Amino acid sequence: MTTRTLKILLAASVALNLFAATAFLTVAVTRPKVEERVEQQRGPGGRPPAWEVVQSVDPEVQQTVRAAMRASALAARPDFEEARTLRRQAVQAVAAPDYDAAAVRSLLERSRTAELRGRARLEDDSLALFETLTPADRAALAPILSRNGPRGRGGGRGRGEGRDQKPPMP
Repeated sequence: MTTRTLKILLAASVALNLFAATAFLTVAVTRPKVEERVEQQRGPGGRPPAWEVVQSVDPEVQQTVRAAMRASALAARPDFEEARTLRRQAVQAVAAPDYDAAAVRSLLERSRTAELRGRARLEDDSLALFETLTPADRAALAPILSRNGPRGRGGGRGRGEGRDQKPPMP
């Protein structure tokens, strides 16, 4: 091996070691922050996410619950999509040059009504599902009825909504 080859290998080794050290330090420093953020997302009282709650029951019951929840979510989806569409229309109407407060108020009211209709459907379907379960399974799955889901904690920003908006000026 020539001196030039050894120098190149030494430089590559140093660069690789620096990269590895940086990666290790980044993980060591950010891991507690990530764990803290996950705990915060669980909401008040450390309520686990719905999928985690469902995992606490027997696999046979899990399949039934997942299928029922999926069907309920699919049935309620049009209501939630309507609510989001109406809310977007309200935002656009506020930004329009010919602002009409009554029209915006109507759009927001219709949006809330659609969202409440979707929530009611999810809750009613959950109650119908609970009627088919044992008392122990009902008790284990009761936290599903908690209102704050993924969007309840994130203000609706988890799916791209509001990301392109500027923060309000003080």
